[in-house]
Amino acid sequence: MAQKPKVDPHVGRLGYLQALVTEFQETQSRDAKEQVLANLANFAYDPNNYQYLRQLQVLDLFLDSLSEESETLVEFAIGGLCNLCSDRTNKEYILQAGGVPLIINCLSSPNEETVLSAVTTLMYLSSPRPGSHPELTSMPVIQCMLRFSLSASTRLQNLAQIFLQDFCSPGQVAEAQSWQAHSALGIPLPRNETPQQP
Repeated sequence: MAQKPKVDPHVGRLGYLQALVTEFQETQSRDAKEQVLANLANFAYDPNNYQYLRQLQVLDLFLDSLSEESETLVEFAIGGLCNLCSDRTNKEYILQAGGVPLIINCLSSPNEETVLSAVTTLMYLSSPRPGSHPELTSMPVIQCMLRFSLSASTRLQNLAQIFLQDFCSPGQVAEAQSWQAHSALGIPLPRNETPQQP
């Protein structure tokens, strides 16, 4: 278990967040990295921290962590991005930094929490302007959401159905359904999930 960063209580929020980032970058302990990333993801929930997190390049740290082998690091990183992307500046940064393919890759995670955060993040990143970021509703993503809409997990099923209804056109969904009828989908459901029987 990682120790609390040694921070002077008078340095404030920015100093504490800087200490967390420094600890993440310097520690060799996977447990410590996981705990620090979990703390940063929790701090990402508070809009008062957005400016500091951008200043400390925590968005890049989260994006980089999506490629880690540790499922726990990926879970906390996508959770942090999910918390941050409701803010327009953070959303634009994630889109401009090429974060969408990394987030889409999280849809194939065996960890349900990672998948739920990835779906929610894609929803937050979607724009009301059709076609502004077509990769968010690409055919593989829509096919994946169709598959998730059959999940035994009510949370995943409901989130996928909302994605399909609110962020995809009926034509896109129909096309994905016809493609799915003719091919096997390579993205498995998260661990311990089985499709519901019709």
